Amino acid sequence: MNEILLETRGLAKRFGGLLATDAVSLTIRRGECHALIGPNGAGKTTLVGQLAGTLAPDAGSVLFAGRDVTAYAAHKRAALGLARSFQITSVLAGFSVEENVALAVQAVSGSSFRFWRRVAAEEELSTRALAVLRSVGLERAGGRRAGELSHGEHRQLELALALATRPQLLLLDEPMAGMGLEESQTMVELIAGLKGSHTLLLVEHDMDAVFRLADRISVLVAGRIIASGTGDEIRANPEVRSAYLGEEDAL
Repeated sequence: MNEILLETRGLAKRFGGLLATDAVSLTIRRGECHALIGPNGAGKTTLVGQLAGTLAPDAGSVLFAGRDVTAYAAHKRAALGLARSFQITSVLAGFSVEENVALAVQAVSGSSFRFWRRVAAEEELSTRALAVLRSVGLERAGGRRAGELSHGEHRQLELALALATRPQLLLLDEPMAGMGLEESQTMVELIAGLKGSHTLLLVEHDMDAVFRLADRISVLVAGRIIASGTGDEIRANPEVRSAYLGEEDAL
């Protein structure tokens, strides 16, 4: 887990007089679950956009799998294996759950078809789609219309779509947002099941989930990374505690 998969060097982004990210240097190692946390307004959304390729930095660089991708658009980074989930969804509400995932599988498999109906006829795509659905706990929902899913199930399907592309790095952007307790626990268990076999960057406000899942945590405050380390190291860091208003139960 020592190989660096994603690295940023001095990333900066300014919006008028606001410095949203300020010389951010971050490393994510292959195979780890790395969490990014910070108070509201810390610059997390801006940083995530810079990593995904939807927001160009004013300064600094992004390296992915040993390649400088700073100038790459989001779709080109995705083609290299950087998948972002849970912000902009590509779920097709009128299609079945299985058809949604089969289409995502097809997008990276090179299988040829002329209409979406062709996907259902391709046994290999269907087999791979069902395997992905099992990995996110939706194997029994394959025949349902995606538009009929609950909020939690919809999030599980979004995770399946990202996994179907076989990413090198999966960026999970607030996966527990809007969920109730039971749905959040289900998502935590699913993400825990991905650890080891996938490299994950988790952006999340649920501190219980963060400390349960993350191998390492980076703390972003006012656009700067003020600390990176294990859960115990972050809990004990006085600067981090101060950033969270000194609340004893915050971390």
